[in-house]
Amino acid sequence: MLTKRIIPCLDCDLQVPEGRVVKGVEFKQIKYAGNPVELANKYYEQGADEIVLLDITASKEKRATMKNVVEAVTENVFIPICIGGGIRKVDDYVDMLKAGADKCSTNTAAIHNPSLINEASEVVGTQACVVGIDAKRRYVDNPKESDEKNIIETKDGYCWFDTSIYGGSEFTGIDAIDWAQECQERGAGEILLTSMDRDGTEIGYDLELTKAINDAVDIPVIASGGVGKPKDILDAFEIADASAALAASIFHFDEYPVPIVKEYLKEKGVNVRL
Repeated sequence: MLTKRIIPCLDCDLQVPEGRVVKGVEFKQIKYAGNPVELANKYYEQGADEIVLLDITASKEKRATMKNVVEAVTENVFIPICIGGGIRKVDDYVDMLKAGADKCSTNTAAIHNPSLINEASEVVGTQACVVGIDAKRRYVDNPKESDEKNIIETKDGYCWFDTSIYGGSEFTGIDAIDWAQECQERGAGEILLTSMDRDGTEIGYDLELTKAINDAVDIPVIASGGVGKPKDILDAFEIADASAALAASIFHFDEYPVPIVKEYLKEKGVNVRL
């Protein structure tokens, strides 16, 4: 049985030169959550398996990814670091890996230029190429309303999943399931899947979204968006079969520290690294 990963997420912006960690609800209502270097060190010491560092305003502001923050974070943290936000070209992957990151996640640039995934995977390897998918439910009355979308039946009705770019500020109309499959075919090694409907709500992952994407691809899927308690993470593993669970609020505000979550999962029979 493969080990399930617990991944704290640091959503960062550059409101201050050293970067700051923020947290929102449904990609809005942003509030300060801490210093990226301090939080990364804390999670490393607590036994996190990986850390995702997302520069959430780089794409929208059309600027370079916060290389200085990556270098500072990775100086004393020796677990895999994934950096996302503002990754637009293959050189950006190379620069971030040289700065200390182990993986790079791209969303907006990959939507605009899907061949970036092919090119990057050839240069830095599939294992370093993560594609972020920020998805939102679009409900329909008739499941046969469109042959172009993967419409699934959920407990709340029929829907498909729309992908967004620029930090959730713009929607593409691209079906998330189709896009995940294309990303895999192009060489992505992992999908970082965030439910925009659940982000910051602490009511649990969108398990139907996570399972739909996981069933459609063979590469690992990281569940993201909505964790409020350890049981939500357990559900992501047992119901949606996610490879990893990403969370922010419960870690940043010490609601459930990483060791508490891992002990809970271990007691429930989940294979985690203690």
